[in-house]
Amino acid sequence: MMVSNSGSVFRLLFWQWRRVLLFTVISTLPVLLWREFPELGITLPGLPVAIAGGALGIFVSFRTNSAYQRWWEGRILWGGLVNVSRHFADQVLAYLRGGDSAHPARLIRRHIAYVHVLRCSLRGQDPALDPDVGAYLLEEERELLSLSNPAHLLVQRQAADLADLRRSGDINEFELQSFDGSLRDVLNYQGGSERIKKTPLPRGYGFISDRLTVALGLLLPFSIVDEVGWLTIPLCVLVCLAFALISEAGRVLEDPFSLFFNGLPLYSISKTIERNLLEALGERDLPALPVVDQRGILM
Repeated sequence: MMVSNSGSVFRLLFWQWRRVLLFTVISTLPVLLWREFPELGITLPGLPVAIAGGALGIFVSFRTNSAYQRWWEGRILWGGLVNVSRHFADQVLAYLRGGDSAHPARLIRRHIAYVHVLRCSLRGQDPALDPDVGAYLLEEERELLSLSNPAHLLVQRQAADLADLRRSGDINEFELQSFDGSLRDVLNYQGGSERIKKTPLPRGYGFISDRLTVALGLLLPFSIVDEVGWLTIPLCVLVCLAFALISEAGRVLEDPFSLFFNGLPLYSISKTIERNLLEALGERDLPALPVVDQRGILM
């Protein structure tokens, strides 16, 4: 996630250099025709083009707003995961005070592994290669990482362990129900994240907005060239690039769990959960939290 703006206009133009080149070319041709062949009368009335530009602005903004809502929903889901993780650790430490001291550590460390596995799954990374997963996952549970949904299977292991604790009398029925509610919340946050990840915005939004922006770039020079002359070229590039950048912002926000610079800082959130739960266990050798890099990005 971009925390601070350390970019520049030149980097922005370099990022979108293809569109800058396209709009420069398609706006230069009408200007040359107007300059060399004024008798052709190639100008267009400005009102229809202005109306088309307004309609395009509404369409592009709708797509970007929809993408931002997905991004923000992803942040809400992971904020909820932070809270339920802390609550789960509080439950473990409060309800299992008198039993085997190994039980709280096993449940909490497995939950830390779960968070890192979920992070890897949402980002398309292999959790078996992630050192944070390996640091907290039990050896006999590593086989789960090769299955289709290892995060869910880890929650299933948590539920099985808690059911065993109930049968052995270490927790009572009310405490088991309370644990069950926490695990249900965890799965709800996981399911919401997977829904966003696996359901992209309809491809037609991006296709139509790109084609309409190019169409506006073709028509706009003919409607203003008679008034501003050679200034048509930079004005056309500026207007069309603005629409293109708004559409591009929607594209990069569409997947909030990507490793692109606008993706959510899942690694930072995961390490925050890890640190909080280790502190609850009483450990003092805590992992450092990620910091913003030199580009102003926190991942």
